[in-house]
Formats: sequence, structure tokens, C-alpha cells
Amino acid sequence: MVPRTRLSSIGLRVRSGAAPRPLRFLFPLFMASLLAGCAVGPDFKPPAPPDGGDSYTPTALPPQTASAPGPAGQAQRFVPGQDIPGQWWSLFQSPALDQLVRDALKRSPSLASAQAALRQANENYRAESGELLYPSVNAQLGFNREKTSRLTGTGGVFNLYNASVNVSYTLDVFGANKRQLEGLAAQVDYQQYQLEASYLTLTSNLVTTAIREASLRAQLQATQDILDAQQKQLDVIEQQFKFGAIGRGTVLLQQNTVAQTRATVPPLEKALAQTRHQLSVYAGQLPSESGLPQFDLASLQLPQDLPVSLPSNLVRQRPDVRASEALLHQASAQIGVATANLYPQLTLSGSYGSTATTFPSLLRSSSAIWGLGAGLAQPIFNGGALNAKRRAAIAAYEGAAADYRSTVLVAFQNVADSLRALDSDASALKEQAEVESLARASLDLNTQQFKLGAISYLTLLDAQRTYQQARVGLVQAQAARYADSAALFQALGGGWWNRPALDAASTSTQLPVTVSAD
Repeated sequence: MVPRTRLSSIGLRVRSGAAPRPLRFLFPLFMASLLAGCAVGPDFKPPAPPDGGDSYTPTALPPQTASAPGPAGQAQRFVPGQDIPGQWWSLFQSPALDQLVRDALKRSPSLASAQAALRQANENYRAESGELLYPSVNAQLGFNREKTSRLTGTGGVFNLYNASVNVSYTLDVFGANKRQLEGLAAQVDYQQYQLEASYLTLTSNLVTTAIREASLRAQLQATQDILDAQQKQLDVIEQQFKFGAIGRGTVLLQQNTVAQTRATVPPLEKALAQTRHQLSVYAGQLPSESGLPQFDLASLQLPQDLPVSLPSNLVRQRPDVRASEALLHQASAQIGVATANLYPQLTLSGSYGSTATTFPSLLRSSSAIWGLGAGLAQPIFNGGALNAKRRAAIAAYEGAAADYRSTVLVAFQNVADSLRALDSDASALKEQAEVESLARASLDLNTQQFKLGAISYLTLLDAQRTYQQARVGLVQAQAARYADSAALFQALGGGWWNRPALDAASTSTQLPVTVSAD
């Protein structure tokens, strides 16, 4: 329980006709209060990083991933302790992707919103600093015309001019103001890391969406190639049917196969179009606008070296963890504010000016007036409200601490998931490449055997379906390796600490509207 001194609210005001320049004595008191004041409540210390050793996963990862023939099949090396470049997406070696991200950083509404929130937090901190750290100084100039009653013996109408400067200041003896500013500074830090989180989310969404477009485009191309081959096969079968070499059932089976393959094209086209629309929005432009580059897997290079930050550094790199830490700091400061409110508050005030019945008389020394005041206020009875608010602040801190631990756990999970995905998906691509190669060889063999009449059409049809699934699966496995690499960079924080300061994103509410004639 915080001790509470039993003091009633008191005030002291001294007037004398021989106190020269009284306001000179107030400012030393103000400065002394700033230097001598203490701050009750806990002093915040950033949480120590979790002791996770040198690994994110229960079992150690191999030095590099498996390799596979064909695109995206290169082995990737894990480099522990290597720093992340600020523009990590450039490791994919795609000029179109690099330009897309640069343009999006200038036009993104989400980034502009985060920047505006940071400016707002900074200005609020400056405003509160001016109110809490410095005396309040106000100048007043007034004029009154009055009439008094004749019953007083001085009845009549007269003018009253007054000019004064008033100064007041509440001494921060127990650090309430200091803790309040500490909490506002933590709010500024929170908005700063929210900005970094928005930057990381935007760049990651752009890269992963571009990879998704490349994957869908490759799947669509693979499906179209398979459909072309099946259509040619159908043409041959129909010719054979005309000459009576095969039955009507074989033709129907092939027609059904072509129709099934063709039915998979519209969903892929729909997904590709929607992905392009999403990419436009991430880039800060309307889907109808032109100029958005197209992406395919051939335009992307798989990063060969993958930096893996030390686990002890992850909490300093992840903007969501740093933002959660800032909220924890703010909650700690609020405990100090609630604690300081239990103690007395000392307020000093002073005024200096002049009062006269004519305006020129304001400048005479005989018209001078001044005053000094001091007030001490101590809460005595408030129904336990102040203690309850302090307990509430402590509970809020405990909740923020739990949220911080949860954020850290999720951060480590993200990295562990990404590392395992990189290792597993590299092995999966190796296996899928072998599956596709065997399926293609099997289809070629079955096609030749069918032409010679050695196998039934149903056997050939099974070979075609197997190859179709293997071809699309290979494309998906290739795209997964690019997406896994981007996910790792995102999970490790994206290297925002190595990039230059962000330019201000556009805050214009006007969007170009284009009308296309179909």
C-alpha cells in the first residue's frame, strides 16, 4: 500500500507593497522542481530475449536444402547470423518486382495511414510536453466600464483598465508528469513500429502476390499445353473412328477428358484475374489502371543464401514484437501515473500587472499589482477510487505482458515454420520433379503402345491424367520455394533497420478513374 499523507487542501497568498519583481523568484522554483522531482512507480526495463539457444527448431536444420532439376531447383544455403538486406525482395533479381515495390511504397494508402498516425503521436507528445514540463504563462488585457451605487458615497461611472501576466505551474514532485510523458513517448514508439510493420506487410504482400500470379500463370500454361495435346489426341481418335478402327466409346472418353481439362481453365483464369486485382490494390492503384507488370516464374531467381538471424536478435528485429513492447512500456508508465495521483500536488502561481482608471496610467508604477500563490492538495477520501485505478493499471500491465509473450511465441513459430517449409518444400520439389519426369516418360510410352494397339485406351487415359496432375503439381512445388523464401524474410523482420528513411506516401484522396470500352 502506498503511504498517504493526511493533508488538507491549503492555499497561501501573500501581498505586500514592497516586493520587487516577484516573478523572478518563481522560475528557480520551477527548475528546482524539475531537477529534484522523483518518479514513483516501476522503472521500465525491456524484457530479456527468450533463451532459445542457437536454433529455432527442435532438431537442427541441414546446412542447405535439397536440389532438383529445372526451375527453382537450386539448393539454398542457410547462413546463421547473417544480416537481412533492407530491400530483401531484390534477391529475387526481378527488375519488374523491384520497381513495383518502389512505386507501391510511394502510393500505398496503408503506409500513408501509418505515417500519419506516427506524425499524430509525435505532435501529441510535443503538445503534452509543453503543457506538463513548462509553466503556463498567459497575458491579459482588459477594459471595463462600471457604474457604482450612490449609496456607497462614491457613486458614478468610471473606466477600469487592467493588464497582467499570470504564471502557474504544478511541481512534478512525485513524477506524475514524467510518467505521463513516458507513456506518450512509448506511444510514439508504438506508432513507429506499426509503421515498420505496415512496411513489412506491404512489401511481403507484394512479393507473395507476384509469386502467386507467376504460379497461376504457369499452371494455366501447363493446363493449356495439356489441353492442346489432348485435343490433338482427340483429332486422331476421331479420324480413327471415321475409318472404323475404334469404337464410339473411345471417342466419348477422349471428348470427356478434353472437356474436364477445359473446365479447369476458367477457375485458373478467375484466380489469376483476382490476384492481379489484389496486386493492383497493394500497389496503390485501381485494378482498371494500366502499367502493372506481369510476373512468371522464369522472371524470378531463387535466392541462394538465406540469412537466419540469431534467436536472441529476433525480438529486436520483428516490428510486431517491438510494438508490443512499446505497449508494455506504456502500461508500465500508467502505473506510475496512478501511483503519483495518491500523493500531494503542489501548485505555484504568480501574477504581475497594473490596474488604472485611465489607459495611460497603466504605465505608472503606482498602478502596479502583483501576487504570489502556492497550493497543496492531498486526496483524503474518494471511495477508494485512486487505489482502484492503480490496481487497474497494474492489471493492464499484466495483460500487456501476456500479450507481449504471445507475440514473441508467434514470432518464433513463424521463423520455425518458414525454415521447415524451406527444407521440406525443397525435398518435395525434388520428388515432384521425379514424379513429373516419370509421368511424362510413362505417357510417351503409353501413347506409342496405344498407336500400336498394345494397350487399351483406358490405360492411355490414366497415363494422361497422371501426367496432367504431375505437371501442375510440379509448377505448384516450384512456386512454393519462392513463397517460402519470401516468408522467411518476413518472419525475420524484413531488414527494415538496414533501409533508408521512407519517403512520405501519397495522402491524396483522389484516384484516377479509367473507363475501358469492351
